[in-house]
Amino acid sequence: MGRIIAVANQKGGVGKTTTSINLAACLAEKGKKVLAVDMDPQGNLTSGLGVDKNALPYTIYEAMCGNCNIGECMIVHPLGDHKLNLSLIPAGRDLAGAEVDFIDVDKRQYILKELLSPIKDKYDFIIVDCPPALGMLTVNSMTAADTVLVPIQCEFFALDGLTQLIYTINLIKKKLNKALEIEGVVFTMFDARTNLSLEVVENVKNNLDQFIYKSIIPRNVRLAEAPSFGLPINLYDSRSSGAQGYRELAEEVINNKLYSGV
Repeated sequence: MGRIIAVANQKGGVGKTTTSINLAACLAEKGKKVLAVDMDPQGNLTSGLGVDKNALPYTIYEAMCGNCNIGECMIVHPLGDHKLNLSLIPAGRDLAGAEVDFIDVDKRQYILKELLSPIKDKYDFIIVDCPPALGMLTVNSMTAADTVLVPIQCEFFALDGLTQLIYTINLIKKKLNKALEIEGVVFTMFDARTNLSLEVVENVKNNLDQFIYKSIIPRNVRLAEAPSFGLPINLYDSRSSGAQGYRELAEEVINNKLYSGV
């Protein structure tokens, strides 16, 4: 049975899209059938997987509007000759208007859920990249999801906004998706040379009553470069510390007790 993971944090610059791209690619590298869904109007997940977001006939927006079906907007094997079982549902700039476009739509919180339900069991994992805001697109993503994965940057204000995010997740669980669980928290942009990164990790562990993944994603130049080449880190620089970090995270996600059925 497939599992849908929404990768969410309303703070920008925490490695949310980087985590979506590379977790999806590393899960696929480990033999899982994976679908990546871009729900961020910036379309960085789309371009990070080598797709020109400005040259697409259909995206997730058209599917949500009912102008195409989910298969018509899906890009199978966006990474071409690289032998990863990874497909993509892309986003484009039109998605930015979704908050207004769907305001009068009945059951608008369930649009993505209804789109993904017929294909969910065709995949081991569906990774949904949420926008850095707690608006309609993020609510749609969480309503469709089984779990929410929260990336946290190793910086001084790491815990800022996290209480609001957890409140929103719990509200969606209560009102829209009773099965929703918090997948866990993953630390990103960790710099072992600084005391601050170590202090942030300890502070979050001491103050956050949530599952925290042991894998920690390092601050890594190759990881930052990879999206500009349209490649996930495990294809761009397989031996880098960033690739190793996301491979370890993928292994932990696969072995998470929430996935006993996968």
